Amino acid sequence: MTVTSTRLPLATTTWDDAERAAMQRVIDSGYFTMGAEVRTFERVFADAVGARYAVMVNSGSSANLLAVAAAVLAPGVDLAPGDEVIVPAVSWSTTYYPLQQYGLRLKFVDVDPSTLNLDLDAVRAACGPATKAVMAVNLLGNPNDFAILQSICDEHGLLLIEDNCEALGATFQGRAAGTFGLLGTYSTFFSHHISTMEGGVVVTDDEVLHHYLLSLRAHGWTRDLPEKNHVHDKTGDPFEDSFRFVLPGYNLRPLELSGALGQEQLKKLDDIVTGRRRNAERVTGALGGIPGVRLQREVGESSWFGFSLVLEGELAGRRRSLVAALTSRGVECRPIVAGNFTKNPVMARMEAECPESLPAAEEIDREGLFFGNHHYDIGDAVPAVVDALTSL
Repeated sequence: MTVTSTRLPLATTTWDDAERAAMQRVIDSGYFTMGAEVRTFERVFADAVGARYAVMVNSGSSANLLAVAAAVLAPGVDLAPGDEVIVPAVSWSTTYYPLQQYGLRLKFVDVDPSTLNLDLDAVRAACGPATKAVMAVNLLGNPNDFAILQSICDEHGLLLIEDNCEALGATFQGRAAGTFGLLGTYSTFFSHHISTMEGGVVVTDDEVLHHYLLSLRAHGWTRDLPEKNHVHDKTGDPFEDSFRFVLPGYNLRPLELSGALGQEQLKKLDDIVTGRRRNAERVTGALGGIPGVRLQREVGESSWFGFSLVLEGELAGRRRSLVAALTSRGVECRPIVAGNFTKNPVMARMEAECPESLPAAEEIDREGLFFGNHHYDIGDAVPAVVDALTSL
């Protein structure tokens, strides 16, 4: 079969004249670095997810870096170099890298083969005297079972941080994913639920952490802090305070363009997630009965970043053929995030503990793939996916 166009791409734009007008507003203002547009977006984003504070950065990866930095450096948070942090074996690289970069020891556990999130029994078994935190990842839009996970964290005195970069709009028991942990992160990259070109957000309800996030985001200086803050006393002289550095920070600042775009995108978020959930009903209905195909089991209310397929039984070992069949029918696909991350060569440079066996992560790595979801109706493309699967 020869394809002349992509029937089901991995990502498409959700912009229209509103976003173009927002960008033009910033261009006309002549002010482009982080300012009023970003601050407005942060307030609106915090309200949208039900958090007290939101801090925008230049990517979801930077959001993870900033969250970990604040957790390690802020007083009152029991997390320090050498401590263990439980992480799922299936996620994106920048779930792990900030933990490594701050001297924390990664403790990998397997994932649940049906939800693709942390195997909660494995989390409980992995808790030890050096374990201080869990980095939970809501994979492909699917929330973890936070009722169980929070009880494990409470039982063992663990800090919970959420990598929610793929799951904006997801909820568990009516609460937004990304707000269960002490810190939660989001991505607003082009392929994600809302897009500010590049971008990310960290949320927290903790005022001390909020102030640390503000300083660390911009060079570790005091300029962006309120006069009364939990990081360092300001002199009250704007000139003296303009270049006063108090934390080992970064330049993770977003552009005003991104802040303006985010404001318009958030107005569409409910409709975007509704469309994705409507597509999920069609996809799970059409593919759920095909032998040898395992779909992701929804926990809470997923925002359905994409649709995972794990081949098993009679279709096991046929992933390469499925990729070719989907591609030939105009359906773009990719591995499920990074598969079993512990197989990557970079692990030789990381301080980590890995179980002898990660059967679910390995199966996902060997037999899994995902294809994209969108805000618009993808019903016309679903038969192509069915046809590809039944052609194997």
